[in-house]
Amino acid sequence: MKILGKMQRRAAIWILEAFKTSPMKGIKAITGIIPIKFHLQKLASKSQLRPLMLLASHLIRILMDDPFNLPTKPIPHSINTLTNRQRTIAKDHLIDSNNKLYGVFPSFLPLHPELLLGFRIVDNFSDQFSFNLANKRKNDKLHFQQLDEMVLQSSSSPYTAIVVMDASIKNNIATSILHVHLVDHPLTKMVHHAAFVTSTEAELFTIRCGINQAYNKESMSKIIIVTDSIHTAKKIFDSKSHPYQIHTTAILSELHCFFAISQENSIEF
Repeated sequence: MKILGKMQRRAAIWILEAFKTSPMKGIKAITGIIPIKFHLQKLASKSQLRPLMLLASHLIRILMDDPFNLPTKPIPHSINTLTNRQRTIAKDHLIDSNNKLYGVFPSFLPLHPELLLGFRIVDNFSDQFSFNLANKRKNDKLHFQQLDEMVLQSSSSPYTAIVVMDASIKNNIATSILHVHLVDHPLTKMVHHAAFVTSTEAELFTIRCGINQAYNKESMSKIIIVTDSIHTAKKIFDSKSHPYQIHTTAILSELHCFFAISQENSIEF
C-alpha cells in the first residue's frame, strides 16, 4: 500500500507539475484523484458483486446464498451448510462474495403502489404529516426550550407517542438508537447494529422501527418523531426515484394504514 501511495503521489505531482514537497491531500483534491486505498476498496467491492450477475443456474450461484431467490429445498453443498472449519478451507473471495450479497438491495421500485399518482400519501393525506423545522438563526438554548415545551405538552396526552432517535456510523458499523415514550413513560428502547450501510439507510430504518412501535399501540392518534435528520425524513414523501425507495415505501405503507384509520391521526417530524 505504501508503494502504491508513492506511485499515486508521483502521478498527481506530474499532472499538476507541482513541487515534490506539496501536500498530498491538496494535490489529490485538485486533480480529483481518489485515494488509492479507497480505490482498491471500490474495486474489491465490485469484484465481490460479480457473482450476482451470473445466471441462476451457474455453479457459483448454486453454491452461494441468494437473498432474492431463495430455493424451496435446501442445497446440500451450499455455503450456508458449511461448518466453520469448512469455511476456513473454502476460498476467502467466495465467502466474502456470499456475505456481500446480503448488502445488495434494489435501488428503487418505480411501480410500487405507494408511488402511483392518486394513491400517494401526499395526494390523500397531505394535511396529516408535518415538519417542525429548527431555525438555525436562533440560539441553541431557545431551540431546546421550545423542544422541551413541545415534548411536555405532548407527553400529557395518552394518545400521543414520542419517538426519539439517532443513528451514527463508525468503522463501517451503523448504530441506531430508538426511544419510544407514551404518557411520559418509556415504552421501549431499541438498539440496532448494521454493517456496510449508509447513514441515511440507518436513519430510515430507525424511523420505520419507531413508527411501527407507536402504530401498534391501541388508540394512538399522533406520533412525534424527534430527530436531527429532517432532510432524511423528507425523503419518505419523495416520490421521485432515489436509492432509498426500498426503505421509504415500507414506511409509507405503515403510514397509509395509520392515516386511513382516522382523519385525526397525524405524524410530526
